[in-house]
Amino acid sequence: MPFSPARLALACALAFSAAMPVQAQSLAEVFDVARGYDATYLAARALADSAQYRVGQARAGLRPSAALTADYARDEQNGFQDMTSRGPSATISGRQRLFDRNASVTIEQAERSADVSMADLQTAEQELIVRVAQTYFDVLAAQDTLTSARAGKSAIAEQLASAKRNFEVGTATITDTREAQARFDLSTAEEIAAENDLRIKRLALDQLVGRSGIEPRPLAAPVVLPPPVPDNVEAWVSQTDTAPAVRRALLGHDIAKLETEKAQAGHLPTVSLDAAYGRGRTNQTAVTPTAAGINTTNYNGPTNQSRIGITVNVPLFAGFAVQNRVKETLALEEQSRNNLDAVRRSVVQNTRTAFFGVQSGQARVKALEAAESSSQLALEATQLGYKVGVRVNLDVLNAQTQLYSTRRDLARARYDVIVNNLRLRQAAGQLQAGDIAAANRLLAP
Repeated sequence: MPFSPARLALACALAFSAAMPVQAQSLAEVFDVARGYDATYLAARALADSAQYRVGQARAGLRPSAALTADYARDEQNGFQDMTSRGPSATISGRQRLFDRNASVTIEQAERSADVSMADLQTAEQELIVRVAQTYFDVLAAQDTLTSARAGKSAIAEQLASAKRNFEVGTATITDTREAQARFDLSTAEEIAAENDLRIKRLALDQLVGRSGIEPRPLAAPVVLPPPVPDNVEAWVSQTDTAPAVRRALLGHDIAKLETEKAQAGHLPTVSLDAAYGRGRTNQTAVTPTAAGINTTNYNGPTNQSRIGITVNVPLFAGFAVQNRVKETLALEEQSRNNLDAVRRSVVQNTRTAFFGVQSGQARVKALEAAESSSQLALEATQLGYKVGVRVNLDVLNAQTQLYSTRRDLARARYDVIVNNLRLRQAAGQLQAGDIAAANRLLAP
């Protein structure tokens, strides 16, 4: 079937788009996509959205309620007076609680539970930020490892070819050739492993964002890694009281204390305003014995009834259930207090660990940068020594391996510092979606 003009235009557009190079995505772009796709984060957001409706359900306990009841019945009464009646009726009734401490505490607990859901959502968002950054830079690190492996393999291939030429002209032994061949075979295996690792890292990134072909941007050159701000561990520790984990534990302690109040409310009365109004129609026959004989009365017509009043319910004794419930909640309150202390200590410890990890990582980057320069100079000196005959082929191979291993480790260390900066903010509870922009500025445009 011949192509129509529309189909031809579509085919040309697809062919053109396929020929276009893949455009690299920034870290911020990848995070925006992940936030709309990641199931774990979306589940936490849905739970936080549902919490407001739980608060509305709890508040309904102190709001007025109304109900309509309709029936059609036949009643029969036997005794001194026999009476039968049948007919329809409808009653509307309402209640307004005037005092119910149990319901009031339930509302306060629901509001704090909603705050817990928001803290969980913040935790989920922070975890998503770290996961996206870690996966993003894992791909870059795998790319750098593959690039380093290929560059090392190419340099070893040149050294292998040189060793073979020197052996053929008699200026080198077969040992040099075999050493170079063994190192070349090893570099081939490392290249294969690096290719597979890059493939796996790309799959992880694709799964995180629900798209394929994501191409991360490399770090901008020259690479400048900013230090953590503030550059003091105690300043970070002082911020941990607002961490989502601490807030969640604190809210849990508040909920436990409210549960004790709810248990103590079992001793308190409840007061409510009740009202009802009903209308119906009845066909009633009453048979009453009298001294003169049997008196029969019939009534066929409408009926009305109304009621309004205040109901007070005072608990007197419940088999010590209330007292035991209060003791139980006091013990649970103590548990929540200890959990809060444990969470605070854990957050402080994690913050200190993360801070010193960032400091150590930055020092390692500086050391590896110096090692890269030294390894480059050492390789050049070794190659020169090999040419003039004061160094052997193995020395050159070792120098090459050291240089490319240092470059690989340096790239990995830089990515670790960026991710660990985010982990530090996460540990202190200060990580926000806007912090992605700071990491994004370190990437090439």
